[in-house]
Order: sequence, then structure tokens, then C-alpha cells
Amino acid sequence: MASSKPEKTNVMRILDQKKVPYTPHFYSSEDGHIDAVSVAEKLGQPVEQVFKTLVTRGAGKGYFVFVIPAAEELDLKAAARAAGEKSIEMIHVSEINAVTGYIRGGCSPIGMKKLFPTFLDESALRFSSIMVSAGKIGAQVELDPRALLELARAGTAPVACGPRREGRA
Repeated sequence: MASSKPEKTNVMRILDQKKVPYTPHFYSSEDGHIDAVSVAEKLGQPVEQVFKTLVTRGAGKGYFVFVIPAAEELDLKAAARAAGEKSIEMIHVSEINAVTGYIRGGCSPIGMKKLFPTFLDESALRFSSIMVSAGKIGAQVELDPRALLELARAGTAPVACGPRREGRA
């Protein structure tokens, strides 16, 4: 099974260094199910409190990061408005590592190679804590969304859309 104490990730070390309180959570990725909804289920967390990190490119060729609820999709028009761009598109999965330093399934809004303009879906502010990737497949961190906003120098915007889940307001 898992080792007695999983290793800290760079994200956790950054949070420690900045004295941001967080709770680490670890899950098995052996089954290959690493999407945010599967992660929420594996950790027994409400899906609306688990957020995924998406990296996009604007019409001006700059990169933008959006952090949205696990079961939802990025509204590209709302994202472009939030970023002040004419349009926004998702970057190709093959570009994630070169742009962020992370891999698909382990991309965190904390500790990317560069501090890109970052937007947290405004729904996060309804919760006292949310979960985001800890920068490695199999690890998540739970923290106050306001602390994430400050650390990532992020803004909030209504950028998520998509399937409505049972229990969603």
C-alpha cells in the first residue's frame, strides 16, 4: 500500500514557507482515474469543493490560469472577458509541462514556472475550504480559497459552466 508518510510536494513546501494553513490529502492513482471528479470521489469530498486547474492561451498569446469546480467546464467567453482578451483557448495537453512545470492531472495554481494571471471561479468563495492539486498526481491540498487568491495573486470571476450536479444551488 502507501508508505507511512507520503512525501511533501513543492506546493506543500511553498504553503509551509508562506505560512498558509492547509491539509494534505492523498489518493491512489493506480486505476488511471485522475480527473477532478474521480479525485473528489476517492477522497470522499463534495465535488463542488474540489477544483481543477486549467491553462489557456489568449488571443494575444499570453497564458491564463483558471481554477474551476471539478464537474464543470470553462466558459471560454466568460474566461476571455475576465482576462480582458478577445478570445481564450485551452492549451494542448502536450504543452502543459513546458508552460507550467506540471503534468496533466497534477497541475496546481500554486508554484507554476511563472506567475500567470489566474482566476478562481467565484463559486469557491461560498466555501471555507476548497481542494486543488498539490502539484503531483495522487496529492491534493485543502485550503481557504481566500488564501489561494492571495498566494496566486488571483482574481475571481464567474468562469465555470456545465453540468448541474445533484445538490448544486
